Amino acid sequence: MANFYKDNKDLKFQFSHPLMNKIVALKEQDFKDSGNFDYAPCTAEDAIDSYQKVMEIMGEICGDVIAVNAEEVDHSGPRHENGRVFYASGTQQNQDVLTQAGLYGMSLPREFGGLNFSMVPYVMAAELVARADAGFANIWGLQDCAETIHEYASEEIKNEFLPRIQCGSTCSMDLTEPDAGSDLQAVMLKASYSEKDGKWYLNGVKRFITNGDAEIKLVLARSEEGTTDGRGLSYFVYDKSWGGVTVRRIENKLGIKGSPTCELVFSNAPAKLVGDRKLGLIKYVMSLMNGARLGVGAQSVGISEAAYREALKYAHERAQFGKPIIQFPAVYEMLAVIKAKLQASRTLLYETTRFVDVYKAYGFIAEDRKLSPEERTESKQYQKLADMFTPLLKLMSSEYSNQNAYDSLQIHGGSGFMKDYPIERIFRDARITTIYEGTSQLQVVAAQRYVTNGSYLAQMREYEKVAVKPEYELLKKEIAEMTDQFAKAMELIAGKDNEYIDFHARRLVEMAGHIIMSYLLLIDCQSDESYAASAEIFIGKSKAWNDERFSYINNFSECRMNSFLAVKGETVTEA
Repeated sequence: MANFYKDNKDLKFQFSHPLMNKIVALKEQDFKDSGNFDYAPCTAEDAIDSYQKVMEIMGEICGDVIAVNAEEVDHSGPRHENGRVFYASGTQQNQDVLTQAGLYGMSLPREFGGLNFSMVPYVMAAELVARADAGFANIWGLQDCAETIHEYASEEIKNEFLPRIQCGSTCSMDLTEPDAGSDLQAVMLKASYSEKDGKWYLNGVKRFITNGDAEIKLVLARSEEGTTDGRGLSYFVYDKSWGGVTVRRIENKLGIKGSPTCELVFSNAPAKLVGDRKLGLIKYVMSLMNGARLGVGAQSVGISEAAYREALKYAHERAQFGKPIIQFPAVYEMLAVIKAKLQASRTLLYETTRFVDVYKAYGFIAEDRKLSPEERTESKQYQKLADMFTPLLKLMSSEYSNQNAYDSLQIHGGSGFMKDYPIERIFRDARITTIYEGTSQLQVVAAQRYVTNGSYLAQMREYEKVAVKPEYELLKKEIAEMTDQFAKAMELIAGKDNEYIDFHARRLVEMAGHIIMSYLLLIDCQSDESYAASAEIFIGKSKAWNDERFSYINNFSECRMNSFLAVKGETVTEA
């Protein structure tokens, strides 16, 4: 019997964070459900105990069902028949088992059949599922759509759709189109309002839609005639039973093959407006995308965990030159760096999640009563932290998941290139994480404002104030030196034109990521010394990585910039 929660003490560690009691109290609104629901907690300790018990159930299902099905699902995948999608048998089993266990909708309020869990256990569940099968993690994670409905839809829509989530109704967010990928302002799927019957109807094509034949769909569409930008877009909810949507095809992908990525045709598909007109992209999709990016962070950490375990297992089993290959420095160095990147990614994942937890909880409290000035200030503080950490998390964790899968496959040698070992699938699955829900390049665009306005530097200084045990003072000094170096790098780009700043943005954002994750690992060491090795390795590596980036920025010349600009004038020629 495998249990992906019980075999990983790093997950349980997250529930011991000092902020968890506050998060639980805010989420439970001083435990108002206690007595009204027999499964509602009456104390923070009670709630966290429930979190852990549910994670144990999730860990068992991930280890004994989802992970076991992963290879078959990757091999067979979903099928497309008569405009509909049918899951692989293993995918359907995963779905059924999780539904029967009551593990869908865990973050929704109890009045809608949810468990009213905070984001920390919800994100942890996503990490567990991704470790078992990154492709199925997409189907699992799209219940984020329910969060958007809960946050922005009318009471009528909430009551119609939210109770279905815990019954296993599948979801999708239908955003991209053939001519609108990263640039969602270009969405042209048309939403028309019929005065005759008082309904909205959708017409057009959506492309690259994950879980595209889902039962509940959130659809971005152009509701305002004559518009061409984001101000003309609204958000709609669609029920598959209403008809009008067919699946044109399932895309043949490199990885995450169990997750059906579809092209859809909308033909007078009835839909209901979510929230207010014209705010579809500006407000609702941006909120949903932030949640999705947190989900990809969890997926990336799950993939890194899977990659590390496969590499460690193989390195112990594979013998060359008379001893297991884990005995060779070239191999154990790679393994140690994989683990350091994994644990650095995880500490950033849950730090970000805690920030999201606090500000979202205040948002729901504000619907019932007026927040005090202190609460409003704290809510804004945590929302800012969540906004600045989310793109950093998505960028760094997804890049590390690719690097870790790559290095794990390398440790497997020729065997890793064969389909006999899970790492081949894990390697393919990892590749999408830097692309969907906003590419790494777009995460840099989102994060660079927090470089230029000094927000990342200010947060580094806050972490610098945390007291450490004497044995960690040298590591703290190294991070402080990296922070000073980062401040100097910011000075080097100050006053430069936008193109120059954009050109160096990724280097600066990655420097910030390395420093922040170094601080977070160091802070974790104060509670659990088992993180010391990864902290030592990651901080040393980060110093080298940041030295390289700083040197490049410091020695960059206008002549070199012109060399890069020259490529803009090149075209492809044919013989």
